[in-house]
Amino acid sequence: MKKQLTIIKIGGNVIDNSENLHRFLLDFTALAGDKILVHGGGKIATELGESLGVEAKMVEGRRITDIETLRIVTMVYAGLINKNMVAQLQAKGSNAIGLTGADGNVIQAKKRPVKEIDYGFVGDLDENSVSATTLDNLLKAGLVPVLCAITHDGETQLLNTNADTIASSVAVAMAGLYETRLVYCFEKKGVLKDVNDDGSVVREIKADEFEGLKADGTVVGGMIPKLHNAFEAIKKGVSAVYIGKADELNELATGTFGTKMLK
Repeated sequence: MKKQLTIIKIGGNVIDNSENLHRFLLDFTALAGDKILVHGGGKIATELGESLGVEAKMVEGRRITDIETLRIVTMVYAGLINKNMVAQLQAKGSNAIGLTGADGNVIQAKKRPVKEIDYGFVGDLDENSVSATTLDNLLKAGLVPVLCAITHDGETQLLNTNADTIASSVAVAMAGLYETRLVYCFEKKGVLKDVNDDGSVVREIKADEFEGLKADGTVVGGMIPKLHNAFEAIKKGVSAVYIGKADELNELATGTFGTKMLK
């Protein structure tokens, strides 16, 4: 019987607020079993970029990463945010290790080809991108991997990779070794029928309902790639995917809160 592994992705709603982050990391530390944390960058990278005269450019929830932006997100994601989070986890009794994709060659990406949009130094992942063996060895050593949204191409180039995509790809890669569940934490209680009504949580969404939810405006912006990644993960062997608010982490990770993705 496979051991259970929980992969949790957090974004700006947790990272940007020190009180939210403190509470989340306490809950994360208390979560039973093996776990991996994946984080994005929140507003800090955008604010630092603006202070340096580098404006953030987004298309469908994804950041355009020119060379100046890459420098900023590397400093913020891999440095400031990642190491601050690792230090807090250590203080809470969780023996965390902060990683980019380049560390231990844990995630090797490919620069996104230019089609309709030039995303710049953005990395895409495939089924061979994540080293499940490396992550498994870290978990067996009693460490808690904390992955930021910076990967590499194996030829010295760092790349900015969507953190939701990283979480999904890690979950799929680890599903061969563990019974893997994937949890996306964001600012709402789940996917909402009405974005202005926190009580309108859609408890379950099937893969064949996704296109309809996009068409009727229920799923928009950054939620589109999030749900796409969720359904891809389920299709490729992840046992469960949940989306909801970080302040109910235990309930969210056990499926009694938030939105559950189904085949």
